[in-house]
Amino acid sequence: MTRNRYVDLLRVLAIGGVVYGHWLLVSVIYQGGQLSGADAVDYVEWGRWVTWAFQVMPVFFLVGGYVNSLSWEAHRARGQSWTWWVRERAVRLLWPTAVYLVFALIAVSIARLAGVPRSELAEVGWLAALHLWFLPVYMLVIALTPAMTAAHRRWGLAVPLVMAAGAALVDVGIHGFHLHLLGYANYLLVWGAIHQWGFAWRDGRLTSPRWHLWVMSGAGAVLLAAFVVTRAFQVDMVGSGNTNPPSIALLAFAAAQTGLVIVAEPWVTGLLATPKRWRLVHRLNSLVMNVYLWHFVPVVVVALAFYTTGVIAQPGIGSGEWFVLRLVWFALLTAVFVPLVALVTWAEQPMRRLPAGQGRSGSWSSPLLLLGLFASSEGLARLAISGFAPDGRWPTAALAGFVIGMAAIFFAGSTPSESSLLTAESVS
Repeated sequence: MTRNRYVDLLRVLAIGGVVYGHWLLVSVIYQGGQLSGADAVDYVEWGRWVTWAFQVMPVFFLVGGYVNSLSWEAHRARGQSWTWWVRERAVRLLWPTAVYLVFALIAVSIARLAGVPRSELAEVGWLAALHLWFLPVYMLVIALTPAMTAAHRRWGLAVPLVMAAGAALVDVGIHGFHLHLLGYANYLLVWGAIHQWGFAWRDGRLTSPRWHLWVMSGAGAVLLAAFVVTRAFQVDMVGSGNTNPPSIALLAFAAAQTGLVIVAEPWVTGLLATPKRWRLVHRLNSLVMNVYLWHFVPVVVVALAFYTTGVIAQPGIGSGEWFVLRLVWFALLTAVFVPLVALVTWAEQPMRRLPAGQGRSGSWSSPLLLLGLFASSEGLARLAISGFAPDGRWPTAALAGFVIGMAAIFFAGSTPSESSLLTAESVS
């Protein structure tokens, strides 16, 4: 497969937006001898508009659609099955995640032995796990990629249009009839629609003619403006307002963003023709999964080191001094994070020699894989909601689901042509 350099750059830029967005908007507070987290947007009213600059998760799903479509069709052309392809991609996500979970649980155990109050442990454990929501959603769209690729070949852009209409109906059910459980459907409908746009980008349906992109971006902007002006939806694009669950307003925002992102492709691709620049992007792209998983760890480390000792002041959130100290905060977090990612990446090397699966594929492989995907996704979703230490203790049910799911995926079987589990890049 020929790599699209611009796609790799987008992934790198998006992870940068996630990391620094979280570091800016999630403010750690040390008060009364305990650490807790606060959303800076709750203290700075105009900060809700700033969230538009940091909402880059649509870019991840757009890029994911592009890459997953390309990868699946290449594997399909070689005669490889849905089971093999989905398992391979799920394993790339789950093994690095397992390493992070083990670290987090060891940290929880040490904190309990050190006498950290349960309430503080629960708060910090939640902070360290909240970003895991992405993994079960992304594994779902991966599992559906073969079917959704077939739907795209037949119906094209009608597929995400229907999904958008479904998302709008879900929002009506939530806001008009208080059917809040319907919101879970929008995790698939909204993020799945953006993933479908990635298919259309790759095969040219979204870019030929180019004015399609301007129409898409303009329509998304107009819809988003209408939603905001009429107060049908909140302004903020990060946090619970439009992302938990995802809303049609988020999809409108994503449409405006997607059109502009793809319009820029020809110009930016030219800049990546330089071998030195491309090598840098390629290297950073290989670190994206670890950067995503571990980027909250420096927040806890720096807060413990500098807030509890009083080395760094804690001005009121949103004050002038607070914004100035954000620059110091960014510098400290980056100084901790760079060697942390390097260490994790180095420690991960032995995993690259492990097999991707155990045993030969058989009639039981697909059901076992589905069980594994469900169990591991359910476990990760529980962790994202409750954290690593609800009530100050290990989340046993969530961990059991994750472990059972990983085991089922691993034992779903392998084929003679399979490589080791991490020979390819973690999120290619």
